[in-house]
Amino acid sequence: MSYKTILVHIDDSRRSGARVDFAVDLALKHNAHLIGLYMVCRNELRPIIKSDESLSLAVHEAQARARLARANDHFLSATRLAAATSEWRAPVGPSVLTATLHARHADLIVLGQADPADPAAFIAEHFADDVVMRCGRPAILLPYAGRVDRFGETVLIAWDGSRAAARAVADALPVLRHARSVQIVTVERHREEDDEAGKNTGHTLAAYLEHHKVRAGVLSMPPASGASTGATLLDVLADTDSDLLVLGAYGHTWLHERFLGGVTRSLLESMTAPVLMSH
Repeated sequence: MSYKTILVHIDDSRRSGARVDFAVDLALKHNAHLIGLYMVCRNELRPIIKSDESLSLAVHEAQARARLARANDHFLSATRLAAATSEWRAPVGPSVLTATLHARHADLIVLGQADPADPAAFIAEHFADDVVMRCGRPAILLPYAGRVDRFGETVLIAWDGSRAAARAVADALPVLRHARSVQIVTVERHREEDDEAGKNTGHTLAAYLEHHKVRAGVLSMPPASGASTGATLLDVLADTDSDLLVLGAYGHTWLHERFLGGVTRSLLESMTAPVLMSH
């Protein structure tokens, strides 16, 4: 597998420009065509940019067009400067549904973590995770805090033997082949909680990766004491100085993860490095 088409979500948020720059570098590294998908909040009851309420509708629309033009200019400048093949799209329609349909025609999508301090980062409730859940494509989510100075050099794979985790590893192979270091981490389960405990160790996965010219080490973490699996993974991510986490999204049902928490929810809220997710 290789990434021949990469789609990056663009909006009016503070991190959008950095997300574009990241996607341009990634597209160049994989010799991929880059699609810039401009998608902002479509909920008229929740304006993204606060402005003077006395302004007319025409002025508000002119401001929206100006923001779109600025985003387009940055995307075109970044891709032309890098000599990357690209195209710009600014479709209309429901945000999640429209982004999902466009994402299904790409090999990889680049999204941003929701930033609660930036109103312009709000596209729709649970926008990023809904797109990941529905598009059937792997997604790289970038954290809103800090800079992404390294990517894919030191990779941590969260492995539990699940379908989603297997899908994520296969989808990440183009990145794993370029990595300098790959570690597989498993969080041990109590045997009474899982009849398959002990069978889903990372060593079998390491053997699989070896056939793809990817050499990986294996870390086995004991059951978390007072900490969630998501928190444990974040600790290992920091301890190993990894710049990418590969994760199968939504090990439980979507509703369970959304309302009761879970590994995916924890990481989406507290991620400190890029995460490559597949569902």
